[in-house]
Amino acid sequence: MTTSTAPASPVETTARYQRGDFLFATARRAVLAQGANGTVTDTDPRRLARAVAAELERSGAPLAVGALPFDTGPASWTPGHLVLPRTVHRAQAESIAPAEDTRTEDLPAPSATREVPSEAGHKANVLAAVAALRERDLRKVVLARALDLDFDAPIPVERIVRNLAAGNPRHFTYAAELPGGRTLVGATPELLLSRAGRSVFTTPHAGSMPRSADPVLDRANGAALLASGKDHEEHAVVIEYVVEALRPFCRKLDVPDAPELVSTPAIWHLRTAITGELADREVTALDLAAALHPTPAICGTPTAVARELVQELEPFDRGYYAGTVGWVDAAGDGEWAVAIRCAEIASSTMRLYAGGGIVAASDPQAEFDETVAKLRTLLAAMGLD
Repeated sequence: MTTSTAPASPVETTARYQRGDFLFATARRAVLAQGANGTVTDTDPRRLARAVAAELERSGAPLAVGALPFDTGPASWTPGHLVLPRTVHRAQAESIAPAEDTRTEDLPAPSATREVPSEAGHKANVLAAVAALRERDLRKVVLARALDLDFDAPIPVERIVRNLAAGNPRHFTYAAELPGGRTLVGATPELLLSRAGRSVFTTPHAGSMPRSADPVLDRANGAALLASGKDHEEHAVVIEYVVEALRPFCRKLDVPDAPELVSTPAIWHLRTAITGELADREVTALDLAAALHPTPAICGTPTAVARELVQELEPFDRGYYAGTVGWVDAAGDGEWAVAIRCAEIASSTMRLYAGGGIVAASDPQAEFDETVAKLRTLLAAMGLD
């Protein structure tokens, strides 16, 4: 295996991505992995983490890269999929350079589009979910919908990845090969966790509001989110879950009293940055990802009941959407991001996903509008707004 920390910048490293590679990048840092010396798969994420650690020790490989699916429950048939690459390139920048418009030409228009479910179907699902919250003693459930696009020619994945990186420099732009010849690509604002030595860091996002091109309305939307009792309730559910999941692994946790307001090009979010100190250095980033995933931000709570409701109401299998994507090295360090704002791409077909958290106060129209706003990140990058 070849590993390099190249003089190339994260932007230049991202530009080298070709379909079949693994990419995990922001404007500050990038990991580009190419080829495969081995693959480790398992439907049980904890068992997978042990197998990956053993394979890294046996092979001498510096890291493993890949993705976990949304459903990691006992009945899941979709495996976590990690690769030991042949070549790894890392890049680091001390600061984020001024944004440049490095987008490439737009994609051709799709030959066919399908909403799964339709607007009416998603609103009906929201109403059913609100009723189920009471009936099944749920605090929150996350419902998603998909947009299927067909094209008359193979989809240029490299162009999509570069556009995502150019339009979302502070996000985690990622691309990972999946079983069956598909590619998962996206630009997520949410870090599930990072681990460096004993230090653990996570930034749960929950609660959101669309951005606006009108500066006055945009500021008002952000202020409304920060004042929203419904969104603070949704956010608190996620923070409680994350803290309880990390507590057994950490000798110390630092949790802010209130979330902060952050934004993407399309969405305002509530975010809480949590730091911790591991009690045991043997616990790897992948161990922690297995313990945290899926959080209420992408599933709901209680987890098992929420996951059952998701599978009852959504007319598709999420696969790796709302899973987690990232890397873990031989020392146990690594980064894992929540696989949202993403698409699964085959040769000439693409499925985009967007979802939102449902609590007792959720409004079906507002929840549908939120999924529309969340699709903009990908659609704008493809020139398909």
